[in-house]
Amino acid sequence: MSGAGRSSSVDFTHLENYVAGDRAVVREVLGLFSDQARTVLPTLNPNAPDDEWRHAAHSLKGSALGIGAFALAEACNDAESARDASPEVKRATLARVADALALALTDIAFYTQG
Repeated sequence: MSGAGRSSSVDFTHLENYVAGDRAVVREVLGLFSDQARTVLPTLNPNAPDDEWRHAAHSLKGSALGIGAFALAEACNDAESARDASPEVKRATLARVADALALALTDIAFYTQG
């Protein structure tokens, strides 16, 4: 199933083009992204040192850009920029990242079922 026919938080066509339409590679990349995202999200701790916060946000942003999850990448960019912000600001930013990630993971699950 191509992502082109469904509105999604992930631009699956971007990923499909990147891997020359190889469905096995698309599934593998999406699986790696899902595993990495679930590992990185807990490290986005608003009370963590600023460098740890920035590194986690930057890592997830790069992965999101790679699969075409551009809204998630934007939220991660905002989190990365908020590295010196108060824990309250970081919590609000983290909520945006978590929401965008949840949408992306839902769309990835839908996509890979097809």
